[in-house]
Amino acid sequence: MTANELRTKYIEFFKSKGHAEISGQSLIPENDPSVLFTTAGMHPLVPYLLGEKHPAGTRLTDYQKCVRTGDIDEVGDPSHLTCFEMLGNWSLGDYFKKESIAFSYEFLTSKDWLGLDPKKISVTVFAGDENAPRDEDAANYWKSVGMPEDKIAYLPASDNWWAAGPTGPCGPDTEIFYWVGEGLPPAGSNKGTDPSNWMEIWNNVFMQFNRVDEKTLVPLPKQNVDTGMGLERTNCILQGKTSVYLTEVFQPIIAKIGELAGGYVYGTDEEKDKSVRIIADHSRSSVFILGDQKGVTPDRVGAGYVLRRLIRRAVRHGMKLGIDRDFMAEIAAVVVENFKGPYPELAQNAEKVYKELTAEEAKFRTTLKKGEAEFQKMLPNLMKNPKKIISGKVAYNLYETYGYPLELTQELGAENGFTVDVEGFKEAEKKHQEASKTAEAGKAKGGIAEQSDVATKYHTATHLLQQALINVLGDQVAQKGSNINAERMRFDFTFERPMTPEEIKQVEAIVNEKIKEDLPVTMEIMPLADAQAAGARALFTNKYGEDVKVYTVGRDVKTDWFSKEVCGGPHVQHTAQIGDFKIEKEQSSSAGVRRIRATISGGLPLDPQ
Repeated sequence: MTANELRTKYIEFFKSKGHAEISGQSLIPENDPSVLFTTAGMHPLVPYLLGEKHPAGTRLTDYQKCVRTGDIDEVGDPSHLTCFEMLGNWSLGDYFKKESIAFSYEFLTSKDWLGLDPKKISVTVFAGDENAPRDEDAANYWKSVGMPEDKIAYLPASDNWWAAGPTGPCGPDTEIFYWVGEGLPPAGSNKGTDPSNWMEIWNNVFMQFNRVDEKTLVPLPKQNVDTGMGLERTNCILQGKTSVYLTEVFQPIIAKIGELAGGYVYGTDEEKDKSVRIIADHSRSSVFILGDQKGVTPDRVGAGYVLRRLIRRAVRHGMKLGIDRDFMAEIAAVVVENFKGPYPELAQNAEKVYKELTAEEAKFRTTLKKGEAEFQKMLPNLMKNPKKIISGKVAYNLYETYGYPLELTQELGAENGFTVDVEGFKEAEKKHQEASKTAEAGKAKGGIAEQSDVATKYHTATHLLQQALINVLGDQVAQKGSNINAERMRFDFTFERPMTPEEIKQVEAIVNEKIKEDLPVTMEIMPLADAQAAGARALFTNKYGEDVKVYTVGRDVKTDWFSKEVCGGPHVQHTAQIGDFKIEKEQSSSAGVRRIRATISGGLPLDPQ
């Protein structure tokens, strides 16, 4: 079974169980400052997990592209990826544990679907602690579908408890694993007793409680199910492969890398294979990020910094393979060809992808020259060291500041009679990674914890801002992305030149005028085609015929409105709730894209839900 077939079968199965297929969303989260990228299928569904009505109903399924960067430095082994696909299904106050477990087991083991060997499947459930009881319900439902007792591992909250944050929705989960050891698993083998031989393929989260404070959990009035299956890992298992890189998801990319590296054959040298895997993963991730409908470009901060790091790390490993010219665009063409079916935006944005990759590759080669020049500047001081050792801190600073690789520092050092404190470099790198992972962990839950009244006000303000920009600058303005937190909003839009001070004042005045008019904000549910016909603006990525939410700011949704957009929410009920709007800065974001930073203050309280 190929990845394309697995993706199709998953959607077909859950549609047969009454789930509506919905569109996967952008890799760049909508108004969620807690994460740089969409890291799980649940992120776009946050408002609905919190109680908003979804236009497609209470049973949903989709496939979602995701990026996780907390373990970027581990990419290169046979299993870690920065970019991956998540297959998901949701129950929004509909079914709960019994049905969710039954659906998962049927899809995995039925001959009509994946037909995996039940003897090679094990699960984990929440063991219970002082806050919540052992999840006997989940364990009993697993037993009822045929899971043996010794294949059920009871693990602590660190393994089997999901939470939005220190307060808010939370609950136990059950994770599903497949045997990757030799033959059949022995009696008593499960994730708890034999972790190295079991690979996680699916996670079912049961949003069962609301955490009021550190010691208080209360049952949620509407309990939700959120599940996620990793497409690449499951595809690997279905094909009996030992690595995701041996499947058709990566093999065409790897073949192209081998061609560029003078005919290198993957599998003949482990050190070179590691470089091939890094290039394959990072180039694929870069294409997905650049080719996204809200695609970011290489930058010094945020998501753009992660993208820049992915590209540069891929180029560096290309150099290790002896590729001495720009090559990323050639690999990108293979990625676009392989994934344009499920992700047509990659083909639509292909020229931009190739252009940005080539430009960043050229910048990096210039940066390497700067790193070498910086080394030469440091050389007189280094020569004063009688031990002729370049400290790990110095070597790591060259890497972190200039992207100058350790092995090149070693080469330059050797030419001048120096050795490099490699262990010191690794220690400095480890400290940096730990700091990054701590920051990433603080963001990992994302979304649900970030919903607040002020975020809701900022979200609606972006609608007013976009329409005001169009009124002042013209129809060439289109939203390219937005990001909000409790202190400010950031709005990116297409426009070729800086705004004049007069234009900025005019836009700000229009937004404040509409806020003072206290216009009602109305939500309607309709097919995407009807929304377009009614004049609604949207990033048109939804599937044809899919129902969407349309938010109208105005006295009458048909004849007297200021703004009309397809959006998932959340929104204020009337514009006076937003408060005073002020544009703090207008600047360039990337070529052809401008960025506005704005703040709001005051405003009326939101109506109770």
